[in-house]
Amino acid sequence: MFIKVDSTGTVENLKKSIKEVVGTEGINGIMILACDENGFTPKDVDGVLKDCRVPVFGGIFPAIIHGKTKFEKGTIVAGLNSEPTLHIIPQLSDMSVEYEDIIDEEIANIGITKTIFVLVDGFAKRISALIDSLFNVFGLEINYIGGGAGSLSFEQKPCLFTNEGLIMDSGLLIMLEMESGVGVSHGWNDVRGPFRVTESDRNVIKTLDWRPAFEVYREIVEEHSGKTFTDDNFFDIAKAYPFGISKLGTEKIVRDPLMTGDNDSLVCVGEVPEGSYVHILNGDLHSLVQAAARALALGKDAYNSTSAPGTTLFIDCISRVLFLQDEFSQEIDAVYQENFPLIGALTIGEIANSGKDYLEFYNKTAVVGILEE
Repeated sequence: MFIKVDSTGTVENLKKSIKEVVGTEGINGIMILACDENGFTPKDVDGVLKDCRVPVFGGIFPAIIHGKTKFEKGTIVAGLNSEPTLHIIPQLSDMSVEYEDIIDEEIANIGITKTIFVLVDGFAKRISALIDSLFNVFGLEINYIGGGAGSLSFEQKPCLFTNEGLIMDSGLLIMLEMESGVGVSHGWNDVRGPFRVTESDRNVIKTLDWRPAFEVYREIVEEHSGKTFTDDNFFDIAKAYPFGISKLGTEKIVRDPLMTGDNDSLVCVGEVPEGSYVHILNGDLHSLVQAAARALALGKDAYNSTSAPGTTLFIDCISRVLFLQDEFSQEIDAVYQENFPLIGALTIGEIANSGKDYLEFYNKTAVVGILEE
């Protein structure tokens, strides 16, 4: 993988980086990881993307990682030796769309695909439905890794790079012959529960045990944290107290509550199924850093190709950064390997299959991909 990093975040330098990477011998596709602070818009970058003569994909995120450095402004352009096949899944918030049918019809033959990068608009309302459809069609014989693009402004806007331009409310499926190993871990522990999700609508939890969701959540979190929710501090407190959806035989699937909604509901990143059981979770510096190290170890263990491993891809939740603040550098240290390039994105939700376990859309979770050289 040939990697070009630009810390300025300008369109002009994006154009230069793409030209340099595409002009490198053996490059058959490019991945772009860009920061939201760059301010890229379709008007700015569509011409650059449409002019690219190899497949291009990627996303705009709150922050990105190269080596041991976190960038809140800048762009990574990574050239791939393996030629990607890109599929766009539109209308990722539309309740009437059957994603399984689209995948069946448009991706009938995946050839010798070994890894699928999955990038989505992190504020689309039916991400989990797409992930479930991928599992139903392709199963777990393929490795999946990716995450949600978007902005910490919580405003949904164009955030996915394609050869057609910068798009939104969509998912990208990038098929690659590249070998990989994927590790997943989160480090959040139970505070209280389980609570039954008695009413929900996609990513909105309406009631827990037939009580307004925020009413239940507030009682537990205020007691445990010693803090009080006000009209303007919800996320400052909630970032330390995600939900965990119980799953048989694997770690809980974490869901990040972003804000309160109508009638004391809670709006989360990703769907929370009605009838599921959730715990309220909490973590600390040690548990989160240990989880990142475990994700790396699991990824290395899962990489069983005869080809040499190359780049480490770190997909980590931006809310882990907001929780850890200055200590986040310890998470990067935990996944950094000498002599192996490290790139990554701090995402609005993470996508991966943990070994041969479930394929999921996660929140507040560390995902490490070991990619073939």
